[in-house]
Amino acid sequence: MARQVKLKAERRTAIGRSATRKLKAHGIVPAVMYGAREKAQPLQISEREIKAMLSRAAGENILVELEIDGEQSARLALVQEIQHSPVRGDVLHIDFHAVSMDEKIHAEVPLEPSGIANGVKNFGGLLEQSLRALAIECLPRDLPDRIVVDVSALNIGDSIHVRDLQLPPGVTTRVAPDLTALSVIEPSVEEAPVAAVPGATEPEVITEKKPEGEAEAAPAGKEKAAAPKEKAPASKEKESK
Repeated sequence: MARQVKLKAERRTAIGRSATRKLKAHGIVPAVMYGAREKAQPLQISEREIKAMLSRAAGENILVELEIDGEQSARLALVQEIQHSPVRGDVLHIDFHAVSMDEKIHAEVPLEPSGIANGVKNFGGLLEQSLRALAIECLPRDLPDRIVVDVSALNIGDSIHVRDLQLPPGVTTRVAPDLTALSVIEPSVEEAPVAAVPGATEPEVITEKKPEGEAEAAPAGKEKAAAPKEKAPASKEKESK
């Protein structure tokens, strides 16, 4: 079950990029809480408080009791999104979704395989996880951190479908029951490339040798060119009488 974490917050009146930069310079993170029945409420939270909250969280779904300055009772909310700096990893912004203890919420919970499948351990198979997280519906108090799936009995060719998952009490899902979550498959065998024989070359093409003295055939449609005639020797000058 998801653990509830207490978090102190203050109302945020200054909005905009310049105001956000000033908050970050003082170690404060801007946040917003919204819900289906109320307007979005800008908040600001100490970065130290946020780091403490994340360190105590056991999973991706974090239920928070927001103690907002000026309000008598705490507000229950689900951490919807946390934006991090792509360079330093600092928390830039947090979105909270206000929830009620008597209204069901929708969330995605990671599936965590447990054990070593028999087909993997004894027959060299591979465990394939087709479904990493499951969309669920439940009351906030029943929200699990994760759903653990025992795969130790799986042999090669066996699968665990959504209908086979053991969901915690009070948790349901609308995901198609025939959808495969985990399976054990045979290892893929790649054919080894054929090694080239050292020194091997391409075969030499031997053409038929023509008999000596045999003239080449003239191209079709053309007559063989006649050999040039020898010039007659110049006549000797008549001897002088």
